[in-house]
Order: sequence, then structure tokens, then C-alpha cells
Amino acid sequence: MVTGAGRGLGESYARLLAARGAHVAVHDAGVDRDGSGNDPAPARAVAGAITEAGGVASVHVQNLATRRGCEDLIAEVLAEHGRIDALAHNAAIVRYHGISEAPVDEYDMTMAINADAAWWLCREVWPLMRAQRYGRIVLTTSDYGLRTIDGADVAAYSVSKASQFGLMNALAGEGRSQGILVNAICPVAATRIFRRAVQPQELTAASVAPGVAMLVSRECPFTGHVLRAAGGDWRIYQVTALRQADLGSDASPEDVLAWAVRPTA
Repeated sequence: MVTGAGRGLGESYARLLAARGAHVAVHDAGVDRDGSGNDPAPARAVAGAITEAGGVASVHVQNLATRRGCEDLIAEVLAEHGRIDALAHNAAIVRYHGISEAPVDEYDMTMAINADAAWWLCREVWPLMRAQRYGRIVLTTSDYGLRTIDGADVAAYSVSKASQFGLMNALAGEGRSQGILVNAICPVAATRIFRRAVQPQELTAASVAPGVAMLVSRECPFTGHVLRAAGGDWRIYQVTALRQADLGSDASPEDVLAWAVRPTA
């Protein structure tokens, strides 16, 4: 199951997975990048293209801004396919404001789709995967949520994407012994929410898709990792300590400062 699969990254994921033999539940609510609207055409077009190419795909258009929408999506996919082996939650919205300029509803709307939907989808699919003792979940994070980017004006989006790192870690620890692997993709691709000018074949969505296909495969070698994909540049992230020292339990603020500013070897 791939959410936000009507265009961009999600479409690339769905097409590659179908080409590799997966039965794909193509979800897309057909919203604009700010979360408004509701057009079933994108999901229908992608599923239609998969079917015409000899693959198997179903169409799903629930709005994931509510718990009910997420629950209905899982129920519909289960009824259509009989089981859910993998969930790739790609659907997201972005609005371009810093923290003081953001409209009052921006945080709630962004979190509803980017963060809360991930929670509700995982919550619904979890008992299914636990019962079959197998599952793959791929959440979507972003450089904006993982590191400091000077001048970024996507505060709510950054918070929502950072939350996926925490959810990934929690579920990876919970699912490891039950055959459920949970990782995150950190894609860099020139989609409709990307604002930097790039060449036509630079940072394509298709270049990210092999990473997601690997993460949802039976052969996926790890859990609790972030896989960053940017036009052929691949990186695996986990939290590691940049520096560490034993300053003693009676260290003063001055001791900590002196250690913090000391040049590294």
C-alpha cells in the first residue's frame, strides 16, 4: 500500500513495485500541495497505467486528515487484497511559512496528514502484520526534519517530518521480534513541493523508488534506519554521538562549556 501515489514520489514507488510483481493499493486523495481539494483522477490514472502494463492495482481516495479516513483506507485495502504486507506512507502536504508567519490552522492541518495519519495507519495495520508475523513499514522523513537548514520557512512541515523519526524508532523496537521492520525514507526529489531549480533528469522521483522497494522487500536487512536518496546519492542514517566525555557528576556549566568548545581531534 502506497499513500500519496497519484503523482511524484508515490507514483514512482507504486509503478516500480507493481513492475516487480507486487499487488499495489494506490492511494491518493487528490489534494493540492496545501491539503485542499479532492480529485480521484491521479490515483485512477496510476492504477490504470499499472493494470494496462499487466500489473495488479486498486484505487483508494480517502482523505487521511482524519482518523476515520485512515481506518477506512486500511479496511478497504484489506477487503480488496486480503492482506497487507507493506505500507509506504508517502502522502504529505507542505505550506511555506516560518513559525511567526504561519496561519493559526497550519500546524494542525500539516500534522494531521504528515504525522497523525502515519500514527493511525500504523495503528490499524499493526495487528494485521503481527498476526501474520510479517510486515514492512516505510515512513517518510525529510532533511527539514533531521537537520538545521538556514533560512527554511517550513516550520510546521519540519516538525511533522521529525515526528516520523520518533515513530520509526518506537515501532522498529516494538516490531523487530514479530517480523515487522520499520524504516524511513528521506527523499530528495524535484516534485511539485520542491522549489530549487534543477535539470530535468536531476533528482528524479524514479531515482528514489529503488530504495523504497528495498525497504518493503523481504530481503530488507535492517530496521530503525533512515535511508536518504538524492539522485543516486544514498546514505543511511541513525543517531550517533558526535562527541562524548566523562566530566564527572559534579561538572559545572563552565566545565561543560570548556569541553563543548574544545577542538576535536
